[in-house]
Amino acid sequence: MRSLTELIEPGSARVDVVATSRDEAIRAAGELLVRAGVAGDSYTQAMIDNVDEHGPYIVVAPGFAFAHSRPDSSVTRTGMSIVRLAEPVAFGHETNDPVTLVLALAAVDADTHQEALAALARLLGDPDRRRRLDAARTGEDLRAALGDTGRPATGAASRNAPTGAGEAPATTDPGSMPTGDTVPTEDAVPSKGFILTVCGNGLGTSLFLKNTLEQVLDRWGWGAHVRVEATDTISARGRAGEADVLLTSGAIAEALGDVPAPVEVVDDFTSRAQVDAALRRVYAV
Repeated sequence: MRSLTELIEPGSARVDVVATSRDEAIRAAGELLVRAGVAGDSYTQAMIDNVDEHGPYIVVAPGFAFAHSRPDSSVTRTGMSIVRLAEPVAFGHETNDPVTLVLALAAVDADTHQEALAALARLLGDPDRRRRLDAARTGEDLRAALGDTGRPATGAASRNAPTGAGEAPATTDPGSMPTGDTVPTEDAVPSKGFILTVCGNGLGTSLFLKNTLEQVLDRWGWGAHVRVEATDTISARGRAGEADVLLTSGAIAEALGDVPAPVEVVDDFTSRAQVDAALRRVYAV
């Protein structure tokens, strides 16, 4: 798997980019993909159209937008670009606006960039590393701040250490706990061992949410027993009956409509606290 800095070529990161609208901000990031020969102008327009169709769900964390779409014929290889805006821009997200950082992804498939996205999700969830992005003085500084993201605090070993039968999941990291008491709901379901994370096309933001969810499951000791899959809205409608719960954004939840499984909305796709709280509501723990 390729790292973030391998996917973002020198010259594909810029600071102090002037944009006065959501579309201009996405276009600025898309132009860097075009200059690098990663994708054509049609893909930039597809990223804009994706938000027009599905809403501002691409604002996956406070101040951070992850622009992407399904690959078209102009995408030649998997690559990324990132811009930091000179002034914040509203994308229309209820809780994560305004946006100052826009990262654009063009992917030839759903696999080659997954590890890079997991690293990016961890980075955005780390306040110190996020501050490095906000403080970068040059494009190369911005690109360098995306490197050396480290590994998750928990790994495969934790997936082999489930809690005892009938025990509530134990969360050892206080940062992953919800801020208030979570009350079990009457709608809690027996587990099928399967959770879907959903976005507009299954290639981008749902992978962010999948990574965060897997971190929480590992901390609970449930990682070896609950399978997580990132998917798009169309597939999610057809497979909802297989899942314990669907995790997604507010905009995508509205697009899903009535499905035969609980739908939990997460505002910040990098927040373990929000995902932890959502799981506790579903599983009544």
